[in-house]
Order: sequence, then C-alpha cells, then structure tokens
Amino acid sequence: MSPRRKAAPKNRSLENYAPVFAALGDEVRLRLIAALCMGGAMSITHLTSGMDISRQAVTKHLGVLAAAGWVRDVKVGRERLWEFEPAQLDEARRSLELIGRQWDYALAKLKSVVESDPS
Repeated sequence: MSPRRKAAPKNRSLENYAPVFAALGDEVRLRLIAALCMGGAMSITHLTSGMDISRQAVTKHLGVLAAAGWVRDVKVGRERLWEFEPAQLDEARRSLELIGRQWDYALAKLKSVVESDPS
C-alpha cells in the first residue's frame, strides 16, 4: 500500500501579487515605505527632506506604491498626507507563505523520488 500524498497547495493567483512586490523593487520606494512605517502620515515635503530627490519624483513613486496598495493618501485640510497601508503587508505575507508551502511540497516530492526504492 502506497502512502497518501498531500495535494499541492493551490496557486491563488500569485500573478496578482507581482505588482505588489514589484513596487518594492526600487530603493527609493523602499525608503519611502520605511519612513512612512516609522513616522505615520507624512507630507511629500517631509518625505523629501534628507533625500536627494525632487518632489515630482517622490510623487511618482508614491503613485506606484499607491497603485500596489502599499500607501494611501489622506487629505487634511489643504494638505495631502501619505500613510502606510498595513493591510497590504498582511496580503504580501500570505502570498509568501503560499509560495513557501509550494516549495515545501516540491521539495518533499523531490525527496520522495530521490529516496524511493529503485526496485
């Protein structure tokens, strides 16, 4: 009697997460995320201080991060503040856990084949 094999974890549209991770593939965007995680909602003026980058460039990077769900803007009076969206971090973590389970399954399958009795 052969041992029961676990079914491979289902791929829940991992391609939908590509833009989420691609948005983090830029050093400036990572710095912006780090600043927003530590400082709460911030204006573009605050985000550009200490960085050798224009306000227009930061605005563009924030647009990429917003499209991927990492940040959102909040209007406070006439000012537009940006803040980190923690829900996206949970989604990213879940997708990485799914990828991890897929790797575990693939490695277990490989181990089974390698260790199987050739007779």
